[in-house]
Amino acid sequence: MTTEVIRYKIPSAQAEAFEQAYRQAEPILGKSKHCLGYDLHRGIEEPENWILLLHWDSVEGHEQGFRREPDFTDCFNLVKPFFQQIQEMKHYGHTQMQWKRPSFVKSE
Repeated sequence: MTTEVIRYKIPSAQAEAFEQAYRQAEPILGKSKHCLGYDLHRGIEEPENWILLLHWDSVEGHEQGFRREPDFTDCFNLVKPFFQQIQEMKHYGHTQMQWKRPSFVKSE
């Protein structure tokens, strides 16, 4: 698995349209056998900063698989208006180092 990290700087006036573009892209990403999911994060101290983490089966699956699928163009056209705001777009490999606290379950 590989994670594509895309950092955006989106003015607050475009935030709703930006989120909507990825909401519309979600079913397209979901149909691809190469896309394993995504997470979209918005800056708290600086809300114009966004990080999109796209999880792919591999770099090749993303670049030679998904990008050649028939729905890729539709997905690309949804997010294309925000490409000028990209600050970084790179693939990262996973390491064995990770830790997550188990979810807290509140009793009723």
